[in-house]
Amino acid sequence: MAKRKERIQNPEPFVPDGTDYAKLKKRSKAPKHHQKEEKLIASNISSKIMKEALIQQRELQEEEDAEDLGNTKSSFHGVDDLPLVKEDDDDIDNFAGFSETQSQFGGYEEEINEEDERLMEAFLSKEPGCQKTLADIIVQRIKQKDVSVASENRPVPKLDKSIIDIYKGVATHLSKYTVGKIPKAFKHIPSMQLWEEVLYITEPENWSPNALYQATRIFASNFGSKKAERFYKLVLLPRVREDMRKNKRLHFALYQTLKKALYKPSAFFKGILFPLCESRTCTLREAVIIGSIIEKVSIPPLHSRYVNLVKDLGFG
Repeated sequence: MAKRKERIQNPEPFVPDGTDYAKLKKRSKAPKHHQKEEKLIASNISSKIMKEALIQQRELQEEEDAEDLGNTKSSFHGVDDLPLVKEDDDDIDNFAGFSETQSQFGGYEEEINEEDERLMEAFLSKEPGCQKTLADIIVQRIKQKDVSVASENRPVPKLDKSIIDIYKGVATHLSKYTVGKIPKAFKHIPSMQLWEEVLYITEPENWSPNALYQATRIFASNFGSKKAERFYKLVLLPRVREDMRKNKRLHFALYQTLKKALYKPSAFFKGILFPLCESRTCTLREAVIIGSIIEKVSIPPLHSRYVNLVKDLGFG
């Protein structure tokens, strides 16, 4: 007699669809591969959207905060200059120069009343102004480090001899410069760590007016506000004041140099205007000329407080 086959039984009872147990069982199954991928992609996109939204929100908040700060705080604390378009080397080397007969005011002369000038001089400090130049700063620095050169009028910084020779040649060129190319070595000065010492070797006090104009174009374009301010204060301002004192007028090239310097507004006000006011020896002629430059050049809105200060001081 054949053995009877055992009946295979399902260990789990039959459960109709729709019951709670069936729902629980379906839910307990692991998701398929494509379901996992869809879930990850959706999460990633959502995360990016949220990130971008937060960034935009933060930028908007920073802009609002900056506007509020500009309304409540003086603009020369923590406000950078607007980006300045760098001067092209070809534009600098193609400089055609300024005519010696051009008016410092580009077509008309500012009339300065001599009586007003004498009246203003009566209120100026009788003590000579302490207007330090770059040469004064570097010479003092050299003599502090090396007492053996204390008796020298113009000691040379301790730099490589080849560097000194190159920039002494640049000094000779700039003292006679009128038009055309500027030496490439000079254009490298803004990127140097010891730029002040190298600039000192070129003897800025002996540059021609056109050379000073070209130098200001290069430095205003390649320096940040702090370094540009120092160049304006130690090189440009002393030279401008000396020219006005000697000639009772300002050379046209120097007038254009001051206009070019104003493209770095913060540096201009800190390196030219404020030191001029602090000297207590600013003449009416200097005030008229500086004021006319400020009127002619467009000042960015962020620096409008400077302009208001200028007007309060009587420069504009």
